[in-house]
Amino acid sequence: MFKILRNFFDFCDPKDRKRFYVSIVLSLFQAMFEALKIPAIAVMVRALLDGNVTSKTCLACFGIMLVSIIGAGSFKAKATMLQTEGGYNTCAQKRMKLAEHLRYLPMGYYNENSLGRIMSVTTNTMQNLENVATRVVMIVCSGLLATAVITLMILFFDWRIGLILLVGLVVFFIINNRLMKVSAGMAKQKQIKDSALVAKVIEYIQGISEVRAFRLTGQRSRDLNKAIDENEHANSAMELKLIPFMSLQSFWLKALGTGILLASVLLHLGGSMDLFTCLLMIISSYLIYAQLDNAGTYSALLRSVDVCVTQANEILATPQMDISGENITPQSYDITAENISFAYEQRSIINDISLTVPQHTTTAIVGPSGGGKTTLTSLLSRFWDVDSGTVKLGGTDVRKYSMDSLMKNFSFVFQRVYLFEDTIANNIRFGQPEAPMEKVIEAAKKACCHDFIMQLPDGYDTVIGEGGASLSGGEKQRISIARAIMKDAPIIVLDEATANVDPENEAELINAIDALTKEKTIIMIAHRLKTVRKADNIFVIDSGKIAQQGTHKQLMAQDGIYRTFVDSRREAASWRL
Repeated sequence: MFKILRNFFDFCDPKDRKRFYVSIVLSLFQAMFEALKIPAIAVMVRALLDGNVTSKTCLACFGIMLVSIIGAGSFKAKATMLQTEGGYNTCAQKRMKLAEHLRYLPMGYYNENSLGRIMSVTTNTMQNLENVATRVVMIVCSGLLATAVITLMILFFDWRIGLILLVGLVVFFIINNRLMKVSAGMAKQKQIKDSALVAKVIEYIQGISEVRAFRLTGQRSRDLNKAIDENEHANSAMELKLIPFMSLQSFWLKALGTGILLASVLLHLGGSMDLFTCLLMIISSYLIYAQLDNAGTYSALLRSVDVCVTQANEILATPQMDISGENITPQSYDITAENISFAYEQRSIINDISLTVPQHTTTAIVGPSGGGKTTLTSLLSRFWDVDSGTVKLGGTDVRKYSMDSLMKNFSFVFQRVYLFEDTIANNIRFGQPEAPMEKVIEAAKKACCHDFIMQLPDGYDTVIGEGGASLSGGEKQRISIARAIMKDAPIIVLDEATANVDPENEAELINAIDALTKEKTIIMIAHRLKTVRKADNIFVIDSGKIAQQGTHKQLMAQDGIYRTFVDSRREAASWRL
């Protein structure tokens, strides 16, 4: 229990940790004021036994009780406020820290870890933490402190009853420790099933069009229902396994209170305890039960807090790419790769490749699917770090740049475009949030998307769905190109930028890309013959190696993958005609 509390406090930022520590001190004072109820009761019991209940006695009892209530309430209110601020602020800060940390993890991390798990940690886990942690930490700490103060008071009045109470507390903590151990395994299993459920829900929603197209609604529903059932089973199993220990814990506390009551009566009947102390001990036994019962019941949830902290720390402990380089402005925009290799999950993808992309030239990368084209462009732009060799921009190793200063030099237009749930204008000005509307419209016109934007209900202020769900593939592609035009970086990476463009808009878009890429260094993954043949240099990538290199004319004069590629495209075009 105490180890979990310490882990949680270590998880908090220093400012919030201080809030919790101060709240614990205030909870101690709250417990001391709560314990004043015993002296208040003692005053009245003594007066009743002596047959001397006067207005002065009643006022004294009332005064002590009033001080107890006001003092305990005031300290509790302040402690609760500090713990609430500490809990919610900790989770808010950790969410931002997680987002910042995820930003600089290698792209391979997102292949190894499902989107559902990452989303579960950043949403469900942190929400559980902010909702549960504050309440649990507060109740457990205040319950333990109140128990400690009342125990000291009982020891002061009668050491024998105090000794019985101490032995009873030891047994209570043994039971509670067993409860925590059972909760530990179940809480972890619960979090695993929570993550799996989130992953299945996301998969089902994102793939709903394919599910319907292939008439797999029933199968995918069964998969989703299975994840829901497993999640329900994990939660139910956790509760069912904890109930016996929680019941035993609660029963023991009641038995302890009964034991104190019987011991007090027997000691009084035996003549070794006066009636006043006997009655006081009987009353105190109920107070100790109420405080400790709350702490014991909620302590089972501490394991959930611990699992949440562990899951967040696992992400934060994942090594980032080294982003602590210098803010460098390259002298040129030449890109060179020297003997670079890269493997993913022990599978070699790029094998000892060397190439040069001179500035202000267009380089096309072509080759069979799975040959390593996308991985190569990711290495050149440092989405991943090479396992061996070096990638240089302007003659400087890209790892010597700070990540932000390196990314200033690149604009990306991916085949799979992601747009944010925001206005079209804000999606276009994503890299320059303060850019005026005139520049947004200018970029949109160059990207051939101004006309269709103006036909939308609110024009540039139209809010699009998450991922651009309310737009067609070609429309999303053009907005992505407008976003790249706004950034105006000297190096542009195109991953088949015209793949999803409607045929009637393709010519205009190609002209827009030509205007965008003038005086730029261009690296493109290309499959269309029109795009490839204009390149200054073409690299054919096959099985992670450069199979061929040259201009379109040079490669067409050779037997090899490239000529086969072109011939197949021409044949496909003739069939379409």
